Amino acid sequence: MSAPSTSLNPITLESLNPEKAKQILEAALLATQEPLPISELRKLFDHELNNAVISRLLEEIRDKWRDSAIELVTVASGWRFQTKPEMQPFLEKLAPQKTPRYSRAILETLAIIAYRQPVTRGDIEEIRGVSVSGSILKTLLARGWIEEIGHRNVPGKPALFATTLNFLDDLNLRTLDELPPLDEMKSLIEPDNHNQALPFTETDSTDHKGNAD
Repeated sequence: MSAPSTSLNPITLESLNPEKAKQILEAALLATQEPLPISELRKLFDHELNNAVISRLLEEIRDKWRDSAIELVTVASGWRFQTKPEMQPFLEKLAPQKTPRYSRAILETLAIIAYRQPVTRGDIEEIRGVSVSGSILKTLLARGWIEEIGHRNVPGKPALFATTLNFLDDLNLRTLDELPPLDEMKSLIEPDNHNQALPFTETDSTDHKGNAD
């Protein structure tokens, strides 16, 4: 005896209406923790819906959830659902976050790369006025906030560093143009920020003037 079918009314593109399309988009976005770009979301509909249609449907979904504790946002890598910042204190009572702590040296290095990219290690050292420990760059590379994008065409061919889409995603930004003025950067990285991705700490034990790897 064959197993009973669990799909009574399969959805086809021919029978698809805007409301059903929005339900499909919601299901896909709620089922993943990673942002999904429109190019990926179009696969849900065999690329039959163009970018403009998907964008409009996503905006309608965003409006639908506007008064909820969950919001639909667009970041550098695409669209994602996330809890609103004001919900975070309550959620932490269920699952306290163990947020990594990063030194001022690491955050200053990250800020220099974000605002001056692409830069070499030598550029960073010149701006900061101190030697940059290799462990600082390794930490930022491991976290996925920076990457090597090439080498400067000078003797020694030093690596060029730039920020990643993951860095923008963690700050809820879509492009580097949305970065605030440098003196306001701290507002994005203080512990009460929604994602708490870049917590700010006064500790600085990773490098010092004249420090070497």
